Amino acid sequence: MQSQSDKLVVLVTKGIESELSSVAFTIANGGITAGLKVSVFLTSTGIDLVRKSGQRMTHVPPLDPLSTLIENFQQRGGSIWACPPCVASRGYTQEDLLDGVVIVGASAMHAEIRQGAATLSF
Repeated sequence: MQSQSDKLVVLVTKGIESELSSVAFTIANGGITAGLKVSVFLTSTGIDLVRKSGQRMTHVPPLDPLSTLIENFQQRGGSIWACPPCVASRGYTQEDLLDGVVIVGASAMHAEIRQGAATLSF
């Protein structure tokens, strides 16, 4: 049985074309407000959320603009991880991504889960 944890991992597979990307970062910010250490792992088209200026293309009222949600998340201590093959398959490099985004494999997410992190997927 897993122990209680103050960690949350949010897996995001949806990109700028989906309102679920805004929902994911709204919930991730809510986790920080609730006192959780929150990490977001981006895969598939979710990578486009952290391509410089990519997130500026999405706003799902009444939620805050996606760029604001991501900026707030990072400023409040949230971690954003980007799947290496997903980054490479789009031809992106670290320089194409927002500052603070870490290109790292799923092992980072798995380590949090092994330590009892709750998980959500979008």
